Amino acid sequence: MFKLLIASGVVVSAAAVLASPAIAGPYLNVESNSGWSGTDFMGSATDLHVGFEGELGDAASWYVQGGGTYLAPDGAASDTVPSGKAGISVAATDQLGVYGELSFVGSGDDDIDRSYDGKLGVKYSF
Repeated sequence: MFKLLIASGVVVSAAAVLASPAIAGPYLNVESNSGWSGTDFMGSATDLHVGFEGELGDAASWYVQGGGTYLAPDGAASDTVPSGKAGISVAATDQLGVYGELSFVGSGDDDIDRSYDGKLGVKYSF
């Protein structure tokens, strides 16, 4: 499992280096997300990622990060699986930003598909 996490980090690093000549980083991102259904705790997922970020001209930026996610469902066995995400943000105006992110979380089991997610949004600053 740890070999897979290291390989994921190498692939993410290589992709970031080849993607743009202006790279800032690396950085470490630790993020934990927990869920409830009503008052019933469902579990947590904690990401431990190494990433890179950079500028795309004067009004846009990108990031790519990868590593592992520690899955801890309530009442079930925990597991560490590969994961990653990449995103871009664009300043449409001085007050309006547009952003998007694609991510995946592996299953740790060849018989179970990975989870893929996408996020799009706008942010208006007053």
